[in-house]
Amino acid sequence: MSRLLQQLVSRQAEQRPDQTAIVYHQEKMTYGELEEGSNRLAHLLKEAGCAKGDRVCFLIPKTPAAIMTILGILKADCVYVPLDTSSPAPRLEKIIDACTPRFIIAGGQVISMLDQLMADEARRKGTAIGWIGDGDAQGSNFKARFTREDLNGYSSAQLDYRNDTTDAAHILFTSGSTGVPKGVVITHANVISFIDWAVGYFGTKPADKISAHPPLHFDLSTFDIYGTLSSGAQLHIVPTELNLAPQKLAAFIRESELTQWFSVPSVLNFMAKADVVKLNDFPSLERLLWCGEVFPTPPLIHWMQRLPHVKFTNLYGPTEATIASSYYSVPQCPADEHDQIPIGTACDGEELIVLDETLKPVPQGEIGDLFISGVGLSPGYWQDPEKTGAAFLQLPGTSDPADRIYKTGDLARVGEDGLVYYLGRADSQIKSRGYRIELGEIETALNALNQTEECAIVAINTAGFEGVAICCAYVPLKEEDTTPAKLRSALSKVLPNYMLPARWMSFERLPKNANGKIDRPKLREEFQNDGN
Repeated sequence: MSRLLQQLVSRQAEQRPDQTAIVYHQEKMTYGELEEGSNRLAHLLKEAGCAKGDRVCFLIPKTPAAIMTILGILKADCVYVPLDTSSPAPRLEKIIDACTPRFIIAGGQVISMLDQLMADEARRKGTAIGWIGDGDAQGSNFKARFTREDLNGYSSAQLDYRNDTTDAAHILFTSGSTGVPKGVVITHANVISFIDWAVGYFGTKPADKISAHPPLHFDLSTFDIYGTLSSGAQLHIVPTELNLAPQKLAAFIRESELTQWFSVPSVLNFMAKADVVKLNDFPSLERLLWCGEVFPTPPLIHWMQRLPHVKFTNLYGPTEATIASSYYSVPQCPADEHDQIPIGTACDGEELIVLDETLKPVPQGEIGDLFISGVGLSPGYWQDPEKTGAAFLQLPGTSDPADRIYKTGDLARVGEDGLVYYLGRADSQIKSRGYRIELGEIETALNALNQTEECAIVAINTAGFEGVAICCAYVPLKEEDTTPAKLRSALSKVLPNYMLPARWMSFERLPKNANGKIDRPKLREEFQNDGN
């Protein structure tokens, strides 16, 4: 029998319907309520014409209703596409136009956003709106096809599913260098393979209380949701407003009696700098996990010295390989702040391979390009065979699909201990606050503003909690009063906040190399020396 993501949760609902599944502020949702609500939504979507493989977007803040919606979409044999409620409308329009959803299900403070998204007539004709927020919803450019109240008129009985494990469960859109986000297709089997390994390795159990910190359009949230709910544990949604309040984040871990915390390292770094973790704090916490970027060793030491009872694990993996592909549990607190923490060993069913430019393994200790193979690999990018073919390769001399490899764009080496060590990016892509960002997408957006004669985006490492600072070098238009504030304001209308440059520098002309190209190493040096 096929194992689908929604079935992992349904099994727990049958065993413990009255147990709390999700906690958010004072709101709690039991497994029984989660199961019945998602079943009703699935019946409604099917009656509305949704069929196997249809895409359904959701534009809902991170709440129990959003988790219920995800499961309802899956139960209707559809593919869910998360939309970031904090992104500007032009970026979401590109995602919607790329995936052509049958429905957008919305809730929360998003009416004005929906109005912008539905202003386009073709988009309005092809996509219906469902509303699961409070009250009725109608904007200038849309009227909801159904509301949350309508769900009560549908059956709460389980459905028969037509999907198989090889079918897509969701599409996650990441930054694209051309200015158009790339849709990474993730199957049920991709996620289940990782969840099976993670639940076994970490020993997740019904008594666990697990954080849900990353936003729902970020692939780390996939582990939070299915790792927790497939184990019958409690998912504690971390309110977004706590992200810039380290004292409150620490209080949240303490008061929620969390047993597991999972986030990007920048959050942990931020909390360490604020010194909000006490010695032997968080007595219920059993494990602390991070993924998405490098966790500097000094703040890791800070955490490990204060929480000797906690297991610390580094997870590594790009979206294209589903949540994480390798792990390393730090055996003891590092003795030296300069010690490098490896990304470790491949998870079950996966393999990390370090290759040279001819796709041959490099000798131990030498630097090469990091590739991933195995059960986590995405089928590819949504309706983009060219990008799929460039990133997902076949090992030379093989034809077996199992020998397919993904080029991560990361540099790595295998140490004498047999562990894999991450050494940074090999291209213009960066990680900042856990988000994967193509610097080319920022440049494309900036050029489209027509407010500079030329511009270039580079990134430099910093000691700040974001880890990497995005820097903009530009030549202002002579007839315009071009300022960083004006450029940032204009960019904020087309790019999310995490992609906006933090540092700006005006030039009469940008430095060029011998080939006449913008000298990006020189610009990085300028920003490093500027130090502001």
